[in-house]
Amino acid sequence: MDYGAAWRVLRPSSITDQIYIKINRVRTLQMTDAQMVDESEKDEFIAIVNYSIIGLIQLQKGFSEDLDGNQEEILALYDHFASEAYALMERKNHDYGEAWREMRISSITDLIFQKILRTKQIEDNYGKTIISEGLDANYYDMLNYAVFCLIKIGEEEEKFNPKML
Repeated sequence: MDYGAAWRVLRPSSITDQIYIKINRVRTLQMTDAQMVDESEKDEFIAIVNYSIIGLIQLQKGFSEDLDGNQEEILALYDHFASEAYALMERKNHDYGEAWREMRISSITDLIFQKILRTKQIEDNYGKTIISEGLDANYYDMLNYAVFCLIKIGEEEEKFNPKML
């Protein structure tokens, strides 16, 4: 990786804005026929997964004032939050009966967009909430919704490119 953990200097609100940029681009791609940059929806959903995990790390550790950091610790935290997200996904899939499988990618995209707007509101309110979940819950939800989209995109790609036996 050329940049290592350069993102450690970003405040959580900057991470949120990066996710906003990514999901806004996905929505634009879904609603228009023109694409000017050679990055796919799949690439953007992968970025949302990564930025969501980065956001969780930043919430736990706080942001850094420099680019130096313990790479092993950061990678361990990345793996920890990815595992936590997976466990949460399994629990929610059990309770919701994998309803996301019947949803359109565009609908899941809208849910991510809604979550990012809620996250921005919470951040603008200095992290205070009255009855809603906190920032971490929103990052986990965006991460898992992006994973659902990646699974659905993979399934669609497989339908169009069946493997030859």
